[in-house]
Amino acid sequence: MARRDAPPAPAAPPAPAAPPARTVRLGADIVHGNRLRLAAALLLALASTAGTLGVPLIMKDVIGAFARDEPITLPALELAGVALGAALASAGSGYLLARIGEFMLLRLRRRVMAHTLALPLGTVRTQGAGNLVARVTSDALLLRAVIDVGLVQLPLAVLTVASTLAIMAVLDWTLVLVAVAAFAVAGAAIGLVVVRVKRNVVDQQEAVGGLAQRFTAHLAALATIKAYRSEQRSAERLGDDAARLTGVSLTGARLQSLIGPVMGLGQQIALVSVIVGGGARMAHGHLTAPDFAAFLLYLLQLVTPVTMVATGVGRLQAGLAAKARFDGLLALPSETDDDAASAAPAPEPLPGRPAVAFHEVGFRYGGPSAPPVLTGVTFTAPRTGLTALVGPSGAGKSTVLTLIDRFAHAGTGRVEVLGHDVRTWPLPELRRRVTYVDQQFTLLEGSVRENLMLGRYRPPAEEELTAALEAVGLREDVAALPDGLDTVLGRENDLSGGQRQRLALARALLTDAQIVLLDEPTSQLDSINELRFRHVVAELSATRAVLVVAHRLSTVRHADHVVMLDAGGVVDAATHPELMARCAPYRQLVTTQALASEEPSATAPASARTA
Repeated sequence: MARRDAPPAPAAPPAPAAPPARTVRLGADIVHGNRLRLAAALLLALASTAGTLGVPLIMKDVIGAFARDEPITLPALELAGVALGAALASAGSGYLLARIGEFMLLRLRRRVMAHTLALPLGTVRTQGAGNLVARVTSDALLLRAVIDVGLVQLPLAVLTVASTLAIMAVLDWTLVLVAVAAFAVAGAAIGLVVVRVKRNVVDQQEAVGGLAQRFTAHLAALATIKAYRSEQRSAERLGDDAARLTGVSLTGARLQSLIGPVMGLGQQIALVSVIVGGGARMAHGHLTAPDFAAFLLYLLQLVTPVTMVATGVGRLQAGLAAKARFDGLLALPSETDDDAASAAPAPEPLPGRPAVAFHEVGFRYGGPSAPPVLTGVTFTAPRTGLTALVGPSGAGKSTVLTLIDRFAHAGTGRVEVLGHDVRTWPLPELRRRVTYVDQQFTLLEGSVRENLMLGRYRPPAEEELTAALEAVGLREDVAALPDGLDTVLGRENDLSGGQRQRLALARALLTDAQIVLLDEPTSQLDSINELRFRHVVAELSATRAVLVVAHRLSTVRHADHVVMLDAGGVVDAATHPELMARCAPYRQLVTTQALASEEPSATAPASARTA
């Protein structure tokens, strides 16, 4: 039965201090490396604003020259020059700001993607792939508004409005009060809309992330959907998600659609009021015709910056809502945030200690109320040789591998790797010494070469790659691909399930890890390639510890050590013949499950077969 001679588990090391809050620091991100461009953009924007403010005053001189029957050539040329200069300055400022914004988004996207890849697997699954993708796509575009609008356009719009009103007050302060009163009514209505716009943006982005998540999951399961003729039903479910997004988006569209008409109504009220009031003041001799013409031009020009303030505040609110979503993602702790050993040097493997040792390990997914997956698991795996983990489905075999590689953390007990508590290993050092092949034999969407070199600190020689492919029987298959080792997998060129499995094994063969974890590595291999697999495992286990979750008897029979699990606990651990002789649950497993199909006489005691 399971051995219980392990020392008691020590108290867990103290939890590391919580990492400092991580947020998107817009000011620092914008200024980073862009001081000169930012200064140039601001100067050009100020020059454009000054030119725009100067046009009505020059136009006043033109009208005055007409009234006095004087030549207008000089003021007309001056007017054209100022207008052209303002336009060019505005274009230059816009380009510089766009450049600053794009590079800021580039840095942010890199940071967010790197942080996402460093999150624990459970956190990524909880967040959802589609929701995380939405951060670097639609959320990033919304955040651009903080630069496009909040950095220069909105402050300059406010400055332009204030300057224009000041000049208009010099021309006629009475008419300014009339115009301001009209715009103030419109501004109050728009302010109520803007508050709801921010809430709606958050709802829209969450709906976008949800739709992206569901659609991504359906594409990943497309073969299954087609096999069960579920295209129409799946499309309807996705359509329901799209309809929910449309409903939220229409609410936002209704809110946004109010801003323009309300501002236009304010402009019309102001224009009518100014014309009526200005006519009366001209009739009483309080206002000259050139001054009134200049005042009307300023009033018409005032509409653009006032509208920019109204709509810009809404876009700025949307950008800040996107920033809050980025902040929420960046605040999620990465795997290394709870790594108490991250700052310590890597321990040296202890000679004479097993490669892997479990001491009364318990684990459950979710909270304390979740059912346990492992309970009091105790076993060891030697420094070299093949250790097979067997048991019925749901026994906890794959979970054991995830705890060794620290994809999850044991709730109770202790897991040791190379003689040290797994929590004392800095995570990169631990995973440098442990390589893992999952049940899906996951490959990156990249070239064959990139997949083989994954995890290698030094690029392997071409001969090493060829030898690894030869060992798993893939050399000729890869040579037949359009670009050989440089063929990109995952789209128009891909491998079969068995080929992907063998390529994942070749990748493991190329690592210098001291422990190799294989989760059901022979599930898609035929007899010929299974024989190749056994040769690969024999080569690996000669110098390393290989732990394999096994369902085939051929794998178990060649194992140096077999650990049987059931219902989250270790039933027994020994060699295959010893377990056949003494462990009734193991014999039953061999008889009733896939192990039995490979050897009809497997139910006989080991002594009878070897006599």
